[in-house]
Amino acid sequence: MDSGLAHIHGHFLVLVIIVLQLPAIPQAYDNVTVGSALFATDDNYSTWTSPSGDFAFGFRRLPGEQDQFLLAIWYAKLPEETVVWSANRDYPTEKESKVELTTAGQLVLSAPSGWELWRSNNTQSQSAGVSHGAMLDAGNFVITSRDSSIIIWDSFSEPTDTILPTQVLGFGNNLFSSMSEDSYKQGKFQLRLTTTGNLTLNQIDVYSRNPYGAYYTSPNVSELILDRSGYLQIRNSGSQNISNLTISKGLVIRGDSYYKATLDFDGIFRLYAHPKKFTGKVSWSAISYVPDNICMSILDTLGSGPCGYNSICALSQFGKPDCQCAPGFSLLDVNNKYGGCKQDDVSYMHECNEKGSVIAEDRFEFLEMVFADWPLADYEMLKPTTEFECTKSCLRDCYCAVAIFQDPKYNDGIGRCWKKKLPLSNGRLNRSSIDRKALFKKLKLEPNSSSQNSMNPNPGGRQQNQAILILAILLGTSVLLNFFSVASISLVVFCLWQGKLPNLYRTLNTRDPETNLRCFTYKDLEEATNGFKEELGRGSFGTVYKGVLVSGYSKHVAVKKLDKLVREGEREFKTEMTVIGQTHHKNLVQLLGYCDEGEHRLLVYEFMYNGSLSSFLFGVIRPSWQQRMQIALGIARGIMYLHEECSTQIIHCDIKPQNILLDDSFTAKISDFGLAKLLMSHQTRTLTGIRGTKGYVAPEWFRNTPITVKVDVYSFGVMLLEIICCRRCVEIEMERAAILTEWAYEYYSKGKVERLVENDEEALSDLKKVEKLVTVAIWCVQDLPLLRPSMREVSNMLEGILEVVAPPCPFLYSSMSGSDFQSS
Repeated sequence: MDSGLAHIHGHFLVLVIIVLQLPAIPQAYDNVTVGSALFATDDNYSTWTSPSGDFAFGFRRLPGEQDQFLLAIWYAKLPEETVVWSANRDYPTEKESKVELTTAGQLVLSAPSGWELWRSNNTQSQSAGVSHGAMLDAGNFVITSRDSSIIIWDSFSEPTDTILPTQVLGFGNNLFSSMSEDSYKQGKFQLRLTTTGNLTLNQIDVYSRNPYGAYYTSPNVSELILDRSGYLQIRNSGSQNISNLTISKGLVIRGDSYYKATLDFDGIFRLYAHPKKFTGKVSWSAISYVPDNICMSILDTLGSGPCGYNSICALSQFGKPDCQCAPGFSLLDVNNKYGGCKQDDVSYMHECNEKGSVIAEDRFEFLEMVFADWPLADYEMLKPTTEFECTKSCLRDCYCAVAIFQDPKYNDGIGRCWKKKLPLSNGRLNRSSIDRKALFKKLKLEPNSSSQNSMNPNPGGRQQNQAILILAILLGTSVLLNFFSVASISLVVFCLWQGKLPNLYRTLNTRDPETNLRCFTYKDLEEATNGFKEELGRGSFGTVYKGVLVSGYSKHVAVKKLDKLVREGEREFKTEMTVIGQTHHKNLVQLLGYCDEGEHRLLVYEFMYNGSLSSFLFGVIRPSWQQRMQIALGIARGIMYLHEECSTQIIHCDIKPQNILLDDSFTAKISDFGLAKLLMSHQTRTLTGIRGTKGYVAPEWFRNTPITVKVDVYSFGVMLLEIICCRRCVEIEMERAAILTEWAYEYYSKGKVERLVENDEEALSDLKKVEKLVTVAIWCVQDLPLLRPSMREVSNMLEGILEVVAPPCPFLYSSMSGSDFQSS
């Protein structure tokens, strides 16, 4: 029992027992009479509200949906109006639907056509007679008998995913999680009381609700109770004693608050609190939860685990799973990172012969992930073995998608190798408790010629067929060449006759002499992107798509459709293309061409195979310390080039990890000049509206003061701290501090920079360098622009050319003019 989490005094326990044993007679001031009805409409929701106004019963429009509604109960006084119960979570209804309290004492939900969608499951209405319904201050909607002594039906008896204070969860009352953070539909987790008296959490089959194995159990429980003070209690089987539920601690928030206990979409049962009196933006806070580590708790041959199939789970804040796809896999649903992953390339199965062996071993490679394991789905184990033997065995086996290797230095000194098929379930990442390495088999991007030759297992028996095939190809090629020669000559003659040869020449010669960029037609880029089918991401000014240019060879490109530059005219667009087309630097993404046709404005960039620094830096696996240092230096050099070495100075204005891309050798390249402010050589400052991204924006943006290159220096300083700590600048998970810069400076000023790189053994072994880089970052994020170094000075400090001295407190200027900063 966790006595420190929820200590209840003896006299209060007695009071709880007495209250729970009192007859449930509703104290309703606004009774819902028989025949009353509510309708789903576009205007303000018509509701049945509790006397205090805390809760409302009625129709709620689903987020992002115009004509789909949920019949629900929610906290009416909170800005987010949190839903705590719903009748039709799996089958939303449409506009003009109706819920009515009938003469039979039942709530009936019907569609506009009159088709019945849901009916309350009343068992006593016929004999007891019905008086009225009421929405109570406890959050319970009840229907009572004529003498108000019997509750015919109440919403507490049919919970969805939440229980409220005074609500009792007994046998037959189950909680089912939602499908996702944005969906109320039933998900894959259940909280239930078994017939043997165990309170369990388990996965279920979503369609049949068949329960799988439990991943949390509290034995000898007959009832689960949430009391008015926000403590979860259990009534023990047999003795009927009430005790605290053993549960992991989160935040400690007590006092005059609302409480709820919810089985969340990620399978974690959390107790939440929300202050009743608040100012500003306040949300629900998790004050306790079970299990303490869901990634390691779920281990069942049935079900996918918390993150879905072919994914990996790492523990995040308040027990929340951080889900990522395994190497070589991508999200099944790009909008749901908890929905599992699919394999990017399944063509490797074509490399198998009829015996289940791989034809060409050298066409494959392995992607490595340490401290990772998929403990289930193995079909073969090698013991003892080495890592080389493990990969070789998986390489030759068509059925092997991943091998898990355990080094001999662990456990009993014997190397082990588990070979696994797809799909993979219950993947977990844990640096402190997993001593294994996952090796993922995948096809190489560009197989060599020897691989291609070795794909035929029996070349000798097919020489005759090959000779016939070669002869046929030669003859066919000759015919085609003759045909195209005649067609080409005819086309040229026709163009000369029509006087259109100059136009034909202009179409073929598409390089712009002013910008030295290739000028594409909209049709060119539409074909290259297959109708703008594969989206890579969205930026401030447009959407980026993956494309392939075919010109002698195939080349992958990133095509950006600009949304907000159309109104600014052709002159400004061409000016920007001229300047950016003349930028050439190792750490800038190369602009290959553009389209300026009618209303269409598109940019064509080189394709970056390793994505953005954001996904690389904040993924499951932390990049190496040396790799992060090289990336930081590369970014600094790229910004210095924009500021000082271009013919026209460029202020990027939106330096952030999402705008830093990594090529196939992980070289950092700055992208997205859509927000750049171009300055002529004689200009040093510019006045413009606020641009950039929250967390990276320099303070001078808010003070209506001239903007200089120092805004990029500030953004780089924030990003440098992110690179050092592998933490986002706006995540609130860093003890007391809300933002990364304040948190980092606090430990820097106390001489405890090691706290910034906890659990990073490589960085901890190089603390002198860590302190140096943190010092550089703090110089960059000074409130006063004049105190910030130039990017050339930053690059020299990172390279060790300039000595780095101790900086002043970066927030001094904000404290002196805080009212001005807040008002803007």
